[in-house]
Amino acid sequence: MHSSYNRLEPRGFYWFLYTIPALLVYIFFMAYPLLDSIRLSMYSGTYSNMTFVGLENFRKIFFDSEVSTRYVNALLNTVVFFLYHMLVQNVLGIIFAVLLTQRGKERRNSIYQTIIFIPTTLAILVTGYLWKLILNPVWSKNLLDAIGLSALAQPWLGKESTALTAVSLVSCWQWVGIPMMMFVAALRNISEDIFEAANIEGANRWQVFWRIQLPLIKPVVGIVAILTFVNNFNAFDVVFAMETANGAPGYSTDILGTLFYRVGIAGQHPIGIPNPGLGAAIATITFLMLIAGVIPVLLKTRTKE
Repeated sequence: MHSSYNRLEPRGFYWFLYTIPALLVYIFFMAYPLLDSIRLSMYSGTYSNMTFVGLENFRKIFFDSEVSTRYVNALLNTVVFFLYHMLVQNVLGIIFAVLLTQRGKERRNSIYQTIIFIPTTLAILVTGYLWKLILNPVWSKNLLDAIGLSALAQPWLGKESTALTAVSLVSCWQWVGIPMMMFVAALRNISEDIFEAANIEGANRWQVFWRIQLPLIKPVVGIVAILTFVNNFNAFDVVFAMETANGAPGYSTDILGTLFYRVGIAGQHPIGIPNPGLGAAIATITFLMLIAGVIPVLLKTRTKE
C-alpha cells in the first residue's frame, strides 16, 4: 500500500501518465499541423497536384513584385492593427481596471465591469455586421442629424484612409474586457498593506499607480501584450465580417489573416485557385515573427522571486 502510494507521488514517473491525453491533443491539433505547414510551404500547386519547389514560395513573398506588394501591405496593416489594440484597447483596459478596483465601491464597480465585459461574449460576425450597419451613413444619418452629429455621417468603411481605423476600433471595443479582467485580477492581488504605507507617506493616486501598481502587475502587462500580439497577427474574423476577405476598400484593411485565407484557402481573385504552398509559407513566416516577438517580451517582463 505504502509503496504503491509513493509511485503515484509527483516526484515519481507515474505523474506523466496524467499528461498523455492533453499531450496527444496538443500533438495532433497543434504540433503536427504546425510542422506539416512548414513542410507544405516547400511545395507548389493545388492539393491534388503538388510539386516540391524548396524555398521558392519564400522567394516569391519577398522578391516577386505582385506577391511581395500584397504581403508587405498586409504586414503593415497588421502592425497598425496591433498598435491600435496596444494603445487603445490595453491602455483603456488598465484605466478601467484601476477605476474598478477602487476601495469602497465594489458593488457599483461589479456592474460596470460586467457591462464592459459583455461585448466579448458576443459572436464577432454578429458584432461586425451590426457595426457595419451603424457605420453606414445610409442607416445612421437620420439619427446623427437628430443629435447634432451630422458630420459623423461618413462612409468610414468605404474610405481607404479610415477603413482600417474603424475596423481596429470596433475590435478594441469588443475585446477591451479581456485585458481589463486580467488587470483587475492582478491589481486585486496586491496587498492592502502596500497601499496603506503609500497613504501614510502621502502618495497621490498617480504616484500609487506609477510607482506601485504598474511595477507589481508588470508580468500581467507582458502576458496581455503577448496575447494581443499573437491574436492580432492571427486576426481574420473582424475584417471578414466588416470588409470581406478581400481587405476592401483597395486592400486598405488587408491583414495577414485575410491574405493567408485568399492565397492558401479561397484563391486569389480573379483566378480563384488556391495555392496552399504559398499560403503555408505566409503562415510559417508569421509563426517565426510571433516567436521573435514573444520571447523578448517574456524575458523583459518576467519577475524574479
